[in-house]
Amino acid sequence: MRVLGVDPGLTRCGVGVVDGAPGRPLHMVACGVVRTPAELDVAHRLLRIEEGLELWFDQHQPELVAVERVFAQHNVRTVMGTAQASAVAMLCATRRGIPVTLHTPSEVKAAISGNGRADKAQVGAMVTRLLRLDAPPKPADAADALALAICHIWRGAATDRIAAAVATARARPSVKEYRR
Repeated sequence: MRVLGVDPGLTRCGVGVVDGAPGRPLHMVACGVVRTPAELDVAHRLLRIEEGLELWFDQHQPELVAVERVFAQHNVRTVMGTAQASAVAMLCATRRGIPVTLHTPSEVKAAISGNGRADKAQVGAMVTRLLRLDAPPKPADAADALALAICHIWRGAATDRIAAAVATARARPSVKEYRR
């Protein structure tokens, strides 16, 4: 499966594409960032992020998209920008009919390093090891996007199966309905 990971941000939106499957070797296809200048107004920055992400979708044809779930911070401006960039990524994927899954930062860190509180250096080192790269991806936003894609490859399949099972169970008639 090919997964596009997105580490949302208004100034630097990390993007990484990984091919792989649970229990199989992973392969980095590409990684980078979509940058926007701070002097632009937010609307134009979001438009630039959308244009940049659309190029990634066109070039790499992902089957799934993993986006970092926005979490509360003390800096409201940072949270707002991150949430807006996250929404753009989800919109781009959904417009193309590509499933989107959100993963929390601690979930990604735990999946990659075994420690939900791992720092950026630890995540970068593990991404480097897991993808058999010569050096950690730069900038850290790109490494984080790759970590999101890896997390989804490893955990997303199980999560998707659980969600499908729950949906099937909800769709079945209850015992009471059979007795009528």
